[in-house]
Amino acid sequence: MFSQSRFIGQRRFLNTASSRLKTLGIRSEDKNRWERRVALTPQHVESLIKETGVKVLVQRSNNRVFTNARYEKAGAILKDDLSEADVILGIKEVPKSKLMADKTYMYFSHTHKGQPYNMPMLQDVLDKKIRLIDYELITNEAGARLVLFGTHAGYAGMINCLHGIGQRLLGFGYNTPFLYVGMAHNYQSLADAKSTIQKVGKIIAEEGFPREFGPVVFTFTGSGSVSKGAQDVFSSLPHEYIKPSELEKLVKSNDFDNKKIYACEVTFNDYIQKKDGGPIVRDDYFKNPQNYTSNFHTKIAPYTTALVNGLFWSNEYPRLLTNEQLAELQSDDKNQYRMVSVADISCDIEGSLEFTTKTTTIDEPFFYYDAVNGNEHQDIEHTGTQVMSIDNLPTEIPAESSEHFSNALYPFAKELALGNFDHPTLKRATIAENGDLTPKHQHLQKKLSKSTNSGITVKSNEKNRVLLLGSGFVSAPLIDYFLRDENTEVTIASNQVQEATALANGRGNTRVTDLHVQDPEKLSGLVRKSDVVVSFVPAPFHPAVAQACIAEKKNMVTASYISPAMMALDKQAKQAGVSIINEIGLDPGIDHLTAMKIIDEVKRKNGRITSFISWCGGLPAPECSDNPLGYKFSWSPRGVLTAGLNDAQFKMNGKLHTIPGNKLLANYFPSVPIFPGFAFEGLANRDSLQYVDTYGLGPVEELDTMFRGTLRFKGYSDLMYAFSKIGMLSQESSHQDFDNWPAFLDSVIGNKGGDHNSRLSKISNKLELPQNHPMVTRVMSALSWLQMTKEAESLPKINTPTILDAFCTILSRKLQYNSHERDMVALHHEFGVERSDGKKEIHKSTLITYGAIGGYSGMAKTVALPAAITADLLLKGMCKTNIHYRRDTHSLLKLGKINAHGVLSPTIPEIYSPVLSKLENEGIHVIEEVNQGAKSIKEQLSWTGSNYWQ
Repeated sequence: MFSQSRFIGQRRFLNTASSRLKTLGIRSEDKNRWERRVALTPQHVESLIKETGVKVLVQRSNNRVFTNARYEKAGAILKDDLSEADVILGIKEVPKSKLMADKTYMYFSHTHKGQPYNMPMLQDVLDKKIRLIDYELITNEAGARLVLFGTHAGYAGMINCLHGIGQRLLGFGYNTPFLYVGMAHNYQSLADAKSTIQKVGKIIAEEGFPREFGPVVFTFTGSGSVSKGAQDVFSSLPHEYIKPSELEKLVKSNDFDNKKIYACEVTFNDYIQKKDGGPIVRDDYFKNPQNYTSNFHTKIAPYTTALVNGLFWSNEYPRLLTNEQLAELQSDDKNQYRMVSVADISCDIEGSLEFTTKTTTIDEPFFYYDAVNGNEHQDIEHTGTQVMSIDNLPTEIPAESSEHFSNALYPFAKELALGNFDHPTLKRATIAENGDLTPKHQHLQKKLSKSTNSGITVKSNEKNRVLLLGSGFVSAPLIDYFLRDENTEVTIASNQVQEATALANGRGNTRVTDLHVQDPEKLSGLVRKSDVVVSFVPAPFHPAVAQACIAEKKNMVTASYISPAMMALDKQAKQAGVSIINEIGLDPGIDHLTAMKIIDEVKRKNGRITSFISWCGGLPAPECSDNPLGYKFSWSPRGVLTAGLNDAQFKMNGKLHTIPGNKLLANYFPSVPIFPGFAFEGLANRDSLQYVDTYGLGPVEELDTMFRGTLRFKGYSDLMYAFSKIGMLSQESSHQDFDNWPAFLDSVIGNKGGDHNSRLSKISNKLELPQNHPMVTRVMSALSWLQMTKEAESLPKINTPTILDAFCTILSRKLQYNSHERDMVALHHEFGVERSDGKKEIHKSTLITYGAIGGYSGMAKTVALPAAITADLLLKGMCKTNIHYRRDTHSLLKLGKINAHGVLSPTIPEIYSPVLSKLENEGIHVIEEVNQGAKSIKEQLSWTGSNYWQ
């Protein structure tokens, strides 16, 4: 027995010995010039050679933190060609062209999550039968990572943060001790950096900060190695930790010490709240994050000087801080020295911090985000929050980070040198071997299939090209949405070149070109050079644009209704494999998305929609509705006025109704009781009945109510109808130029007297009301407010093709938003639902959103962002993030891309699901509720209008 056992032990030893590696290679890093880290230090190379007898080859490198000579002294062989090596260690991804077949590679491959940009590399790994071991997957049995650089990212990120805030405060005109801190890579070692920071701390303790800064507060998020590393460096400064609950009191009081820095470490419990106001339960939060939202912008950010973000975040969780929330903070003067700087060490692009729109570099570590105006810039003295988002921070302290990493990696490198590829930790970290994915990573096969079937090819420096036709009110958010991706450029084509140039000013990756859509040759040339087209020109021009897109096989997006002329192009678009997506703004647009979401949910539960009412309006915020119409323009004035001249058809309480366009403004709904705090009235919006088929609601005969309407504040319809009656909405030629506005008014009403009494007489006759009637008085007062009854030297001459256009010119001048004002968008759906069990319910969906003072209007956001998101989905079906996709029917739905072709509205899940999800990320929130037995809105409506016109 003894001898047999000894024999077995000897056999095992022989097998192990024979499987030992002959050669291990360490490659030089070539991803960028700053990458100076190594997987194994010379000291560990020397130990590996002595303990295992393995030959170590090291590729020559002149920028590596440890010199070639040190590796040679450690016993390694310097060699440019690593083809002799059995196992090759690196840090960053290895280019496909440099992967050698039948080798074992260990590096950060960034493939285990199915990252699209590295799927071609993973396919090459399989094709070459490479064993791929990923550092990120080297974990213990509990799943905790064992080999990582996180702490050193925190070290470098904190050093850079102190450097950056010194620069930013200098931009504000203040010399502070932070100016003595350099970027992390300027120090020979971490100890040198800490020594400098300690000296800075002594200056702070002696001289302090200007008291007008208030208490200087650094807020840390995250509880992992990143945050711990950052706080380790921060501890070199004079500081005091306080609780998140103490922040407000500290900042609002004068009882603070300006000779130290206050620190606050926050967890999700400090800024997360449940949407329904219920208690925060950790397990429920991680299981149902959609039920929670962040109040970081009210509880933490207003009291933070610098934010150091080390938070782990994924898409399903609420953002720490959105662009809109940051704009709210920046627009408040008392926050001048709050959110001065952000060190986003986590560097999740458009992640927990929405304004982290790109990675920065060690060469250009900072950018500034002005959320109020929605733009990024590099002007250190200009308005905005400083953002650092370097994604390879550890390489700024390459010696310490490499030593730390090498120390953690060495036991596993030793197992590799001994040939123990079946070591449990190494097996867990192995993604591929022998030409196949390992069992744990078989799910990546679908990602690889996508890359193959979709024709993914890596593009070099080619940019994604968006063509925007038009440069009006709502264009800016769309442009800025695309410019978050530095690989995308936007061409603004407009017949208003000055307007387009102003729009492009300060926005990189944009160019302007003069275009009249009626010029088919130039239009076709621009479409041909683009990847996707967004048309914000007047609706009658969309069919011409669509024809050019079909001819050039380019996808197109508009926010306008589908006209008969556009619908006639459906067959051609399908044959060309082109998507022409219309009605993807606010109304139409978000109204379709939110309606179809609920309709499809009801159908999935075998319920039935019995009635549908939808209201939408773009209005001034109530406090800004200080004019006779209670209205201001946040989009095309002509579009607003002509919308009140369309015929309307709808069904209400079992009866069909038709209102001719010339009577629409007289037949309005005097009260729309969505919320008690809003004094809404409403107008029927075009043909509601056509949406019975659009929404798949079945025969109109089976519906009690089918209605879509436009919201206005009370008083609008009567006054606008009065303007219509006196001729202001006429689309007849205005015949001549007018030197002043009263002359224009007299021309329209046929008044030759030119005085108040003659105008009063003409207007009362046109209104068919006595001169002393309240409505006549109101019209005269409104005309006076519009400066149409008295000459004014400052007013421009009127030179327009029609009376309507002239009136638009007057209204747009008088009814514009001032810099301190904001608009509001209101959207409300109400569905009557009969459940499968026969019970009746009322389902509601409501969106109320406001524009940002000095920033995007609510109308601009809600029109432009749905169009931008949809166009981006189409773009991602072709070229995005340096990946080129060939459109493929089977794979695009799984990729989250839009696959449907033809002339489309956004009423299919393929469009409305991803767009709604992304709108939520943009801060456009829709509140849904279900009521049983509640009084429906249709029971409270009448549309008799006022008695003036009956």
